Amino acid sequence: MSRRGNDEGSIYRRDSDGKWVGAVHLGWAEGRRNRKVVYGRTRSEVAEKMKRLLSDQQQQLPLQSNERLTIGAFLTSWLQDTAKPSVRASTFDSYSSHIAKHIIPNVGTVQLTKLTPQHVEKMLANMIAKGLSARTATHARAILRGALGDAVKWGMIARNVAALAKAPRVVAPEIVFFTPDQARKFVEGVRPNREYALYLVTLACGLRLGEVTGLAWNDLDLDAGTLRVRQTLGRGGGEFRIGEPKSRTSRRQLALPDAAVEALKARRTAQKADKLKAGEAWQNQLDLVFTTELGEPLNPSSLTRRFRLLLTSLGLPQMRFHELRHSCASLLIVQGVHPRVIMETLGHSQISVTMNLYGHIAPAVQRDVADLMGGVLAAR
Repeated sequence: MSRRGNDEGSIYRRDSDGKWVGAVHLGWAEGRRNRKVVYGRTRSEVAEKMKRLLSDQQQQLPLQSNERLTIGAFLTSWLQDTAKPSVRASTFDSYSSHIAKHIIPNVGTVQLTKLTPQHVEKMLANMIAKGLSARTATHARAILRGALGDAVKWGMIARNVAALAKAPRVVAPEIVFFTPDQARKFVEGVRPNREYALYLVTLACGLRLGEVTGLAWNDLDLDAGTLRVRQTLGRGGGEFRIGEPKSRTSRRQLALPDAAVEALKARRTAQKADKLKAGEAWQNQLDLVFTTELGEPLNPSSLTRRFRLLLTSLGLPQMRFHELRHSCASLLIVQGVHPRVIMETLGHSQISVTMNLYGHIAPAVQRDVADLMGGVLAAR
């Protein structure tokens, strides 16, 4: 039995095995009709597959039957054609790494249209069983969910199975931060260090690692005592890259404390001396504030190791470099700074983000608040 279909030249017929077959006419190429064939158990299933093929053609996607397209092939194409032009270089590197190391080894050979929530949950379980953290597994799921979301939008699949899969439970790590006394001890202890200004600016302004290492001299107005966050420094593919800040609200201008201004002036003088000494070996084409003695960008991994060694030498608790940013927030809270100001200093998009991250610090200042309220309400 055969039957002609719509204007695209589709033909439905039942073959000898009882299956339905559809032939989609996709125009002409080099004088020959371009035709794709799909199969299904019912005529409606074939019609849906043919519809997706026509949608792929309209969106200039690879013209291969979705029933044969594997997750690995789809993600490889999605990375280059969709993700790369729209995300920061560091984010693209993260996507590429998770897809290559975790997603493709687990579900790469599964056909796109046959991927199920169970496939995704098994992938997550395998990652946890190999000793990877729940956070890493959740990130892999989020990447897959984003890619499949595009596939749904393009009409390649009917549902996003990664969104339906149960994510592993992620326990938020405890936020570590300096107390005021520890902060003073840290600042005094790192004063003789070559990177004193970097640590001071990071702590005073709550900068992210990429923001402070990507700081350029034209981002500073030392006469006005201001700093502008407009770019970040990242490392991927064996090279340093300048990128956009994390979000729109991460672009911000901050006032610098006098101590930070003086430290930056001293840093400028020291860098000029480094440049003279290096001569033709000088490498600071990006005009970065914080560099090696040859003007090269600072390696984030090396900087983090030096930071941890400093904490040990000063007898301070171990923390990640990022916790200097948390320490900035905690010091502002202790001083009674309004959460809205803290939000803008840190470059958060919403005040709820600030409060969710640092609301636990409130008990540390409750006694001061109670004393203040007592003074207001005391009988005269």
